[in-house]
Amino acid sequence: MVVMLNKPMALGIERVTAADANEPLIDDYVYLAGRPPLRDYIHFMTEWARYGKTADVRALTDEWRAASVRISELEKQEAGWADNPVIGQLGHHLEPLRAEVLNDPLFQQAFGTQPADIAVVELDRLVVYQKHVNLNYVPHVQSRLESAPTEEDIFRVCLPFDHPQPVVRWMRSHHNTYTFFSPSNDLRFLDSAILDFSQVLGYASPGAVAALIAVSVGFGSNFLNAIHVENRLILNNGSHRAFSLRHLGLTHVPCIVQHVSSREELKTVASSPLIRNLDLCLKHPRPPVLKDYFDPELRKVVPVPRRLRQVRVKFEIDEADVPAL
Repeated sequence: MVVMLNKPMALGIERVTAADANEPLIDDYVYLAGRPPLRDYIHFMTEWARYGKTADVRALTDEWRAASVRISELEKQEAGWADNPVIGQLGHHLEPLRAEVLNDPLFQQAFGTQPADIAVVELDRLVVYQKHVNLNYVPHVQSRLESAPTEEDIFRVCLPFDHPQPVVRWMRSHHNTYTFFSPSNDLRFLDSAILDFSQVLGYASPGAVAALIAVSVGFGSNFLNAIHVENRLILNNGSHRAFSLRHLGLTHVPCIVQHVSSREELKTVASSPLIRNLDLCLKHPRPPVLKDYFDPELRKVVPVPRRLRQVRVKFEIDEADVPAL
């Protein structure tokens, strides 16, 4: 069974006029060209973009080729740009907020395998592996910061230990299937566990319960997080937030930094896309970095129909009589 402890929430779909009723909701994406394989670039522009079916593939190829030339120039001009990044110390006046994060059970659960602390990092030198970011996140971050944000305000945006919940909706889509939706791409399967009946409130059982199987769906710790490995800082979580903060003019921000001593240890904390791109991130003389998202010769802004993240939980029951041993 799925134990749901929150009330369903609406998805907050934007209000549209009758003239727009047949038009999809659109988000602008920034896509880094030239570095991902040409096939990936063409796939995104023809399959994800709003008018992809009518895209000129030859023109897309020319765009990618021009960006690739720009990358070759950066390899010569900025070789070593990502090497030996400065990991700054957090100001003493932020120590109470730092203590809140370090004592947070989600922090302790998520960052318990490798040494981790909170430091100040330079956004432009963070190595990135995400090919695109959604510009729709910028106003959300901006709304949480005043025109002259304090360092405490910035800390809370980077490391929200109050864990604000993105909007989520769920439905029982079949007798053995529950489907969850959210505008947040952080929605994920978290864990499964066997619970004692006393741990669940408000559930009226149709019989005498022997065991409860709980499947939890939700969100990660949502902390801005980088991995320090082989003298580079790789942005591991919070790409949209880091982009938004840089877009708003911030250059240095608080960040959880995990210190990893080997690639074998890295595999225990890194995401799958990062693991697939380790040589690019760690060995390339000029890997992709956050400031590339703002380089007009490397980025392309493209409208994309809005997508929701979906997680489907499906269970199977098999009842049979078996010989006693």
